[in-house]
Amino acid sequence: MLYRKSVTVLAAIASANLLPAAAYAAPENLGADIAALLDRSISADGPGAAVVVTEGGKIIYKGARGIADLEAGTPITPDTVFRLASISKQFAAATMLQLVEEGKLSLDDPLSKFFPDYPEPGASATVRQLLNHTSGIKSYTSMLGWMSEANTARRYTSDELIAEFKDQPADFQPGEAWSYNNSGYVLVGAIIEKVTGKNWDQAIVEHISKPLGLTSIAGFGDEATVPRMAKGYTSGEDNRPELARKIDMSVPTAAGALRGTVLDMAKWAEALQGGKVISQPSYAAMIAPTRLPGGKTEDYGFGIGPSDIRGHKAIGHSGGIFGFSTDSAYLPDDKIFVAVFFNTDSGPVSAGTLMRKIAAIAVDEAYPEFTPVTPDMAALEQLFGVYQINETDSRKFFARDGKLFTARSGGSDMEVFAAGEGRFFYGPDSLTWFEIIPNVNGVPVMQMHPNGAEMPEPAIYAGPMPKLETVTVPRTVLESYVGEYTTPVGPMIISVTDENVLMAKLGSQPIIPLAALSATEFKVTVVDARVKFTVEGGAVTGLVIEQAGQSIAGERIGAED
Repeated sequence: MLYRKSVTVLAAIASANLLPAAAYAAPENLGADIAALLDRSISADGPGAAVVVTEGGKIIYKGARGIADLEAGTPITPDTVFRLASISKQFAAATMLQLVEEGKLSLDDPLSKFFPDYPEPGASATVRQLLNHTSGIKSYTSMLGWMSEANTARRYTSDELIAEFKDQPADFQPGEAWSYNNSGYVLVGAIIEKVTGKNWDQAIVEHISKPLGLTSIAGFGDEATVPRMAKGYTSGEDNRPELARKIDMSVPTAAGALRGTVLDMAKWAEALQGGKVISQPSYAAMIAPTRLPGGKTEDYGFGIGPSDIRGHKAIGHSGGIFGFSTDSAYLPDDKIFVAVFFNTDSGPVSAGTLMRKIAAIAVDEAYPEFTPVTPDMAALEQLFGVYQINETDSRKFFARDGKLFTARSGGSDMEVFAAGEGRFFYGPDSLTWFEIIPNVNGVPVMQMHPNGAEMPEPAIYAGPMPKLETVTVPRTVLESYVGEYTTPVGPMIISVTDENVLMAKLGSQPIIPLAALSATEFKVTVVDARVKFTVEGGAVTGLVIEQAGQSIAGERIGAED
């Protein structure tokens, strides 16, 4: 079908205005379908999102829904400016590649060339490894307790921010593994500053924004001075929107401190893939998966990475920062680009989910939409149990307190909703769904469609849910476990209720009850994991968390009063 309309949605309430345009291959009902999706997904009187869709570099849809400034009542429009968050990384990466093409540095230059006093092993990490997250340098945003407002609200120079993480132990030797790393892009920005003699964001403006006419793509110090800048929100008490936590833009730097509009993002995508920013060999390296030792690959290049949407090749990156959520993707075989920018970090649907749904509509392969129905629990009883995926992995399907859940081995309990006719889905912010149908032998098979994939992942019914055999542990023993334990994934605090139930809280995660399997071993009730306490000489010295074949040891550092 040929699409002959361009769509503009310029009010807080999404509405379609169809304007004549050239003929493209997008579906004829594109505008109405996207507008309806925005209506279903975003409240008109709360924080919202701006959207753009282009085909062959031409806008075939631009729209918005929601409010940019709740106090002023200013509606979001396609010209509203958002924090780009980690989408900023691709601009920093492209600027670095331009400098490489100019002969000012090499992708294989070590960090020590620019920072001679940087400690090993990070000093040996190359520019390439900083760009593709294989440096092994500790990411400061994952350092325990670092992302508190006391740190994020203050201003840093590049050297001051680097000092926050450079002496931290490395996660691994450079090039040995892959781990998403914001410190790497702080260093990318700092290297750009060393090479150009300018602030990293000024270099990006001069190398990219000005030549391409991207007037909104830039860094900033004070958001209040930026015209059409959206305010960022988060969910507060009773899920009401409130202003997000403060973060100075010197904190994310080149890892996530740019701002811009969806319209300029579309221009950027067209220029980048069209060879107007870097050479085709450099672009090929930028979007190629990262190869790791042992032949493994990671779908990430330099600030951007490959994926797929409904089986169509896609190249993109998402972003998340206090008050904002962003995502965008370019589908090269279809010449389709989609960007979705939210001015909330906790909306009912994520930027990534909405972006994928819009992209699917644009290629005329919309994801199925489900409406919850009241399940017949008695009829579902025969389907509850364990479904075997392969020799090592399984998924449980069960009910608890009148709600339905699934849990993959080693994973958490995930609430699901019945959609009728044997179909189930995971709510509005998930594309994953499944159906249970009998095979030729009448045995139930769970056909899981992860992230909306066309090809299902089958799992065959293997039997009823195993009964959890619990024991009663004396309160004196439970109280002996109470205290704080330090682990590589964050502090774990153990407490006990008046009803003699041991409770665990790991880092910022919710408090979870533990069920006693023995005097020292406990099952985590909503996660496929166990906690085993270490007792030496009659004293509790630590614990071990076992999950998904991994063991994480924790050392006791104190008891609760």
